[in-house]
Amino acid sequence: MKIIFSFLIAHFLFLISFSQGYDPKKVGEKAGGLYSKAMNEISQNRNYKYAIQLMDEAIAIEPGFEDAWLSKGSAYAELKNYKASVESFEKAKAIDAGYFEEFNLPYSISLAGNGQFDKALDAVNEFLKDETLNDRSKKAAAYRKRCYEFAIDFANKHKNDKYLFQPKNLGDSINTAESEYFPSLTIDANELVFTRRLKGLNEDFFISTKTNGQWSKAVPLSGNINTELNEGAQNISLDGKMLVFTGCNFPGGNGSCDLYYSMKTPKGWSEPLNFGEPINTEFWESQPCLSPDKRFLYFTARDPNGLGGSDIWVSEHLPNGSWKNPVNLGPNINTPGNESCPFIHADNQTLYFTSDYLPGYGGSDLFVVRKDSTGNWGKPENLGYPINTIGDEGTLVVTADGKTAYYSSDMQDTKGQLDIYSFELREDIRPNRTLWVKGNVFDKKTKQPLPSLVELLDLKSGQAISKLQTDENGNYLITLPVGKDYAFNVNRKGYLFYSDNFSLSRNPVDSVYTKDIPLQPIEVNASIVLKNIFFDTKKFDLKPESMVELDKVVQLMKDNPTIKILISGHTDNVGKPQDNLTLSDKRAKAAINYLLYKGVRIERLQWKGFGATKPIADNKTETGKAMNRRTELTVTAN
Repeated sequence: MKIIFSFLIAHFLFLISFSQGYDPKKVGEKAGGLYSKAMNEISQNRNYKYAIQLMDEAIAIEPGFEDAWLSKGSAYAELKNYKASVESFEKAKAIDAGYFEEFNLPYSISLAGNGQFDKALDAVNEFLKDETLNDRSKKAAAYRKRCYEFAIDFANKHKNDKYLFQPKNLGDSINTAESEYFPSLTIDANELVFTRRLKGLNEDFFISTKTNGQWSKAVPLSGNINTELNEGAQNISLDGKMLVFTGCNFPGGNGSCDLYYSMKTPKGWSEPLNFGEPINTEFWESQPCLSPDKRFLYFTARDPNGLGGSDIWVSEHLPNGSWKNPVNLGPNINTPGNESCPFIHADNQTLYFTSDYLPGYGGSDLFVVRKDSTGNWGKPENLGYPINTIGDEGTLVVTADGKTAYYSSDMQDTKGQLDIYSFELREDIRPNRTLWVKGNVFDKKTKQPLPSLVELLDLKSGQAISKLQTDENGNYLITLPVGKDYAFNVNRKGYLFYSDNFSLSRNPVDSVYTKDIPLQPIEVNASIVLKNIFFDTKKFDLKPESMVELDKVVQLMKDNPTIKILISGHTDNVGKPQDNLTLSDKRAKAAINYLLYKGVRIERLQWKGFGATKPIADNKTETGKAMNRRTELTVTAN
């Protein structure tokens, strides 16, 4: 708990008063006995609910019993019932404001917990007027003052009367009297994997599936992943086939807590495997999160080479199967304090995390940071109140559509300790809405599955958004953040690459895509449509977005130095046939000129325009016409 009121309890037990209005020595024996019993329940058993009941009995006997009102306010604060806490403190203040003065600090904290930051600032300023305060009290009050000032400033800059924060407890199927936390989701948000602490000791993984909007009764993950040791802080890959997590004090581990992974098999989840060096060290590593393409692993580590207590790091998975030395995310994100709980969204551009050092409401707050057009991280943004509170916030995960967030909390309606909740995310802190494409890659001739490289590139910048390897059966899933146009390529040595295009900058569809991809072996007469070669209407100048695709052709020629190709241009049937023939020829030549510029020798290249003479679809529809307007690559020699 962030707010500790033990110093109040000690004060109440001592009962010293300099007030003329309220004298604790005049409290009757019966009320005083109930009060002492209540204090004992708090100090010995932390039973705040029963203590409040006892204090109510004492107050019923003596309504002016100010110490009872003050202790009741403190107990309600421990239960996070800040509204009742504020009411109790204000009852006490009304009895004797002078006696109340030294309680302005805890009163301010409860006001802030209730969202009354203006009044909280007034209360803490009143507290700081006391010239007899010791350094510890001054420091605590100054910290709270900074938090309240931040909250007021944030509210003034982010006025949003339409947003309603309504966290919803996920219910009995998932939450129990035990603690449930660290939610993680598959791409379709229909599988929820989380950590449950059993009997207050052993951490295991549980899973629930959503059918017709309802979560099933959570059950332990099948297979060999749950053990008698502590497994926790997990993240499931978006395709649901890999789980990364933290294992502490495992046999053969590098340090106290290491990162592990498990793969989903027909028999359940595999036995955990240690990531090993360079990811795991003699120090503490925890809270891993995979990027949507599984290419990057984000995690928290307490490394002396970092910038603070705990920092967020990232490691890249290399084509040879090894992991690069982790890189600190740098001073834009990490601070001298503690940053933790990284979650990279399906858009691969938006990162959520917690920090107890960046300006906020107190303790650990949730932040969001986004990549800019150059791939660098920008400036973190606080998610604001009431998502962030004066309590410690933890891991936040967000669905692919960017609308719904899941996190764990110990709110008043908790079924035990920590429960998992969902809520609608405020629009300004949402990630990019993200669709996805999935399917299978196979040999066009033999129909056998082909493990291959799948790439998604931003057509405007040429930046790789995602790059992943299919599984051994050629299956893949790649995410498509809405708002950009993409080149989609599938590559495998000895085959022509596959080319596709997803135009999501305007009027994006709401459905996901399924594309099974037949790759063609490189042989004479094998051909592909280059779907990312673009020209303006009736023009033959290559648009800049075409360079991404043509660079793939250049790489194909480099990787296969003996092949020769024909670039052919095609049009729809709109306009005069001779004009179409000329236009298609010039467009094919424009592509050839780019390849020559990039160093491909002229003797390996041919071009020809066919106009509208070789349609592949019906020219009676706009869709058919668009398919006929194309640039093709055909192998002429191998």
